[in-house]
Amino acid sequence: MVDEYSGYKGLWSQDITELACWAHVRRKWFDQHAASGSAIAAEALARIGRLYRIERDAAAMTAQDRLAHRQRHAKPLLDALKVWLDDLQLTVMGQSGTARALAYTLRRWNALIRYLDDGARPIDNNAAENAIRPVALGRKNWLFAGSEQAGCRAAAIMSLLATAKANDIDPYAWLTDTLTRLPTTLDRDVDSLLPLRQH
Repeated sequence: MVDEYSGYKGLWSQDITELACWAHVRRKWFDQHAASGSAIAAEALARIGRLYRIERDAAAMTAQDRLAHRQRHAKPLLDALKVWLDDLQLTVMGQSGTARALAYTLRRWNALIRYLDDGARPIDNNAAENAIRPVALGRKNWLFAGSEQAGCRAAAIMSLLATAKANDIDPYAWLTDTLTRLPTTLDRDVDSLLPLRQH
């Protein structure tokens, strides 16, 4: 699932299925509504909101049941949305925010509706974006690590902390325990300090 970054385009010829993110589309319409109070943008947001309500209702379903639920409830809404967008395209001109949001949505349409074909496919990539948000937020802080060597050390520590989180281990507790035990840990036992879930 991707946004419109052109670097991805070469992948679609390699038997990789392109999915587009409805959260990115919603953001375009939201920005337009915030900037102008556009009734068209408000309508687009309401229609996208109905798609998300369908997803919330299907959250606990199996992929097979979610697929049937989407086909029954989301597909008619998407068909109607496409007709509305196509009609809108005939009336919205120029480089307005509405025109840009409309063009973005229509340009991505085939990839946006692919989530309908598989109950395991997400409607958006919010889970991935939430996982990388700490990296994006901290990027400016990491620009000045002092030296390349310090940057490598910081990257190693952040990787270990992320590994702890991925293994359902409290990063602070793990780091405290590791720093406490490290001075007395033998070289052969260093692997016991890694933040991996014990099986």
